[in-house]
Amino acid sequence: MTNHGKPDAVDEIQLAWARERPGTPAESIGIITRVWRAAKLLGDERRRTLARLAIDGATLDLLSTLRRNGRPYTMTPAELRASCLVTAGAISQRVARAEQAGLVSTTRGPRGRTRTVSLSEAGHRLVEDTVDALLTYENSLVDHLGEREREELTALLRKLLDGLVERLGAEERPGQVGDEDHG
Repeated sequence: MTNHGKPDAVDEIQLAWARERPGTPAESIGIITRVWRAAKLLGDERRRTLARLAIDGATLDLLSTLRRNGRPYTMTPAELRASCLVTAGAISQRVARAEQAGLVSTTRGPRGRTRTVSLSEAGHRLVEDTVDALLTYENSLVDHLGEREREELTALLRKLLDGLVERLGAEERPGQVGDEDHG
Protein backbone atom coordinates (compact mmCIF):
# COMPACT_ATOMS: atom_id res chain seq x y z
CA MET A 1 0.00 0.00 0.00
CA THR A 2 1.45 3.33 -1.00
CA ASN A 3 1.06 6.67 0.74
CA HIS A 4 0.87 8.72 -2.52
CA GLY A 5 3.14 11.60 -1.52
CA LYS A 6 2.27 11.70 2.18
CA PRO A 7 5.21 11.88 4.61
CA ASP A 8 6.87 8.53 5.18
CA ALA A 9 9.56 7.06 7.45
CA VAL A 10 12.32 8.65 5.36
CA ASP A 11 10.70 12.07 5.70
CA GLU A 12 10.51 11.51 9.46
CA ILE A 13 14.24 10.72 9.61
CA GLN A 14 15.10 13.81 7.55
CA LEU A 15 12.84 16.07 9.65
CA ALA A 16 14.24 14.67 12.89
CA TRP A 17 17.83 15.45 11.82
CA ALA A 18 16.81 18.91 10.66
CA ARG A 19 15.16 19.51 14.03
CA GLU A 20 17.97 18.06 16.15
CA ARG A 21 20.86 19.46 14.09
CA PRO A 22 19.75 22.76 12.58
CA GLY A 23 22.14 23.84 9.89
CA THR A 24 23.30 20.31 9.11
CA PRO A 25 22.37 19.56 5.48
CA ALA A 26 19.84 16.74 5.69
CA GLU A 27 18.25 17.09 2.24
CA SER A 28 20.25 14.19 0.80
CA ILE A 29 18.45 11.80 3.16
CA GLY A 30 15.31 12.10 1.05
CA ILE A 31 17.20 10.91 -2.01
CA ILE A 32 19.96 8.62 -0.80
CA THR A 33 17.93 6.73 1.79
CA ARG A 34 15.13 6.11 -0.73
CA VAL A 35 17.59 4.95 -3.41
CA TRP A 36 19.32 2.72 -0.85
CA ARG A 37 16.01 1.21 0.32
CA ALA A 38 14.79 0.74 -3.25
CA ALA A 39 18.08 -0.96 -4.18
CA LYS A 40 17.78 -3.28 -1.19
CA LEU A 41 14.16 -4.18 -1.99
CA LEU A 42 14.92 -4.75 -5.66
CA GLY A 43 18.13 -6.69 -4.98
CA ASP A 44 16.37 -9.00 -2.52
CA GLU A 45 13.46 -9.48 -4.93
CA ARG A 46 15.80 -10.24 -7.82
CA ARG A 47 17.53 -12.95 -5.74
CA ARG A 48 14.15 -14.51 -4.87
CA THR A 49 13.01 -14.32 -8.49
CA LEU A 50 16.21 -15.89 -9.79
CA ALA A 51 15.87 -18.66 -7.19
CA ARG A 52 12.34 -19.36 -8.49
CA LEU A 53 13.75 -19.40 -12.03
CA ALA A 54 16.48 -21.83 -10.87
CA ILE A 55 19.47 -19.71 -11.90
CA ASP A 56 21.99 -17.73 -9.89
CA GLY A 57 22.91 -14.13 -10.63
CA ALA A 58 26.49 -14.90 -11.68
CA THR A 59 25.40 -17.50 -14.23
CA LEU A 60 22.69 -15.21 -15.57
CA ASP A 61 25.24 -12.39 -15.87
CA LEU A 62 27.59 -14.63 -17.88
CA LEU A 63 24.88 -16.02 -20.17
CA SER A 64 23.23 -12.61 -20.65
CA THR A 65 26.56 -11.02 -21.54
CA LEU A 66 27.19 -13.65 -24.21
CA ARG A 67 23.63 -13.33 -25.55
CA ARG A 68 23.68 -9.51 -25.68
CA ASN A 69 26.96 -9.65 -27.59
CA GLY A 70 25.06 -11.03 -30.59
CA ARG A 71 25.82 -13.89 -32.94
CA PRO A 72 27.83 -16.02 -32.73
CA TYR A 73 27.42 -15.47 -28.93
CA THR A 74 31.14 -15.91 -28.37
CA MET A 75 33.58 -13.80 -26.36
CA THR A 76 37.07 -14.10 -24.95
CA PRO A 77 37.52 -14.39 -21.18
CA ALA A 78 39.05 -10.86 -21.18
CA GLU A 79 35.97 -9.46 -22.95
CA LEU A 80 33.69 -11.24 -20.49
CA ARG A 81 35.69 -9.95 -17.54
CA ALA A 82 35.50 -6.38 -18.78
CA SER A 83 31.79 -6.61 -19.52
CA CYS A 84 30.85 -8.37 -16.27
CA LEU A 85 33.24 -6.23 -14.16
CA VAL A 86 34.70 -9.13 -12.26
CA THR A 87 38.20 -10.50 -11.89
CA ALA A 88 39.79 -13.05 -14.18
CA GLY A 89 39.42 -15.63 -11.42
CA ALA A 90 35.71 -14.93 -11.07
CA ILE A 91 35.17 -15.28 -14.82
CA SER A 92 37.12 -18.55 -14.81
CA GLN A 93 34.87 -19.88 -12.05
CA ARG A 94 31.70 -18.74 -13.80
CA VAL A 95 32.78 -20.27 -17.09
CA ALA A 96 33.80 -23.55 -15.44
CA ARG A 97 30.43 -23.87 -13.67
CA ALA A 98 28.48 -22.98 -16.80
CA GLU A 99 30.56 -25.35 -18.94
CA GLN A 100 30.02 -28.18 -16.46
CA ALA A 101 26.27 -27.49 -16.64
CA GLY A 102 26.36 -27.57 -20.46
CA LEU A 103 25.42 -23.88 -20.78
CA VAL A 104 28.60 -22.78 -22.56
CA SER A 105 31.40 -24.38 -24.54
CA THR A 106 35.00 -23.26 -24.70
CA THR A 107 37.88 -23.45 -27.10
CA ARG A 108 41.34 -23.77 -25.65
CA GLY A 109 44.78 -22.72 -26.79
CA PRO A 110 47.90 -24.91 -26.94
CA ARG A 111 48.61 -24.44 -23.23
CA GLY A 112 45.06 -25.35 -22.23
CA ARG A 113 43.96 -21.78 -21.53
CA THR A 114 40.45 -20.79 -22.55
CA ARG A 115 40.49 -18.77 -25.77
CA THR A 116 36.77 -18.32 -26.33
CA VAL A 117 33.53 -18.95 -24.50
CA SER A 118 30.38 -19.63 -26.52
CA LEU A 119 26.75 -19.91 -25.52
CA SER A 120 25.50 -23.47 -26.02
CA GLU A 121 22.02 -24.32 -27.27
CA ALA A 122 20.95 -25.15 -23.70
CA GLY A 123 22.46 -21.89 -22.44
CA HIS A 124 20.70 -19.94 -25.18
CA ARG A 125 17.32 -21.49 -24.27
CA LEU A 126 17.90 -20.84 -20.56
CA VAL A 127 18.89 -17.20 -20.98
CA GLU A 128 16.00 -16.51 -23.38
CA ASP A 129 13.44 -18.00 -20.99
CA THR A 130 15.00 -16.42 -17.90
CA VAL A 131 15.39 -12.93 -19.34
CA ASP A 132 11.81 -12.92 -20.63
CA ALA A 133 10.42 -14.02 -17.27
CA LEU A 134 12.69 -11.74 -15.22
CA LEU A 135 12.20 -8.58 -17.26
CA THR A 136 8.44 -9.10 -17.56
CA TYR A 137 8.22 -9.44 -13.78
CA GLU A 138 10.55 -6.51 -13.08
CA ASN A 139 8.57 -4.34 -15.50
CA SER A 140 5.48 -5.10 -13.40
CA LEU A 141 7.33 -3.74 -10.37
CA VAL A 142 7.54 -0.27 -11.93
CA ASP A 143 4.35 -0.20 -13.99
CA HIS A 144 2.61 1.89 -11.32
CA LEU A 145 4.66 4.76 -12.76
CA GLY A 146 3.39 6.26 -15.99
CA GLU A 147 5.51 6.13 -19.14
CA ARG A 148 6.62 9.75 -18.74
CA GLU A 149 7.43 9.22 -15.05
CA ARG A 150 9.58 6.18 -15.93
CA GLU A 151 11.43 8.23 -18.57
CA GLU A 152 11.98 11.11 -16.12
CA LEU A 153 13.13 8.76 -13.38
CA THR A 154 15.50 7.02 -15.79
CA ALA A 155 17.01 10.36 -16.80
CA LEU A 156 17.36 11.53 -13.19
CA LEU A 157 18.91 8.26 -12.05
CA ARG A 158 21.36 8.39 -14.98
CA LYS A 159 22.32 11.94 -13.96
CA LEU A 160 22.66 10.90 -10.31
CA LEU A 161 24.83 7.91 -11.20
CA ASP A 162 27.01 9.90 -13.61
CA GLY A 163 27.59 12.54 -10.91
CA LEU A 164 28.44 9.88 -8.32
CA VAL A 165 30.89 8.18 -10.67
CA GLU A 166 32.57 11.53 -11.34
CA ARG A 167 32.69 12.64 -7.69
CA LEU A 168 33.67 9.31 -6.21
CA GLY A 169 36.03 8.21 -8.96
CA ALA A 170 34.07 4.97 -9.07
CA GLU A 171 34.00 2.53 -11.93
CA GLU A 172 31.70 3.59 -14.72
CA ARG A 173 29.84 0.28 -14.51
CA PRO A 174 29.67 -0.85 -10.89
CA GLY A 175 28.31 -4.22 -9.92
CA GLN A 176 24.72 -4.65 -8.84
CA VAL A 177 23.22 -4.72 -5.40
CA GLY A 178 23.40 -8.28 -4.17
CA ASP A 179 26.17 -9.42 -6.51
CA GLU A 180 27.68 -12.42 -4.82
CA ASP A 181 30.58 -12.73 -7.23
CA HIS A 182 32.57 -9.49 -7.43
CA GLY A 183 35.83 -11.31 -7.89
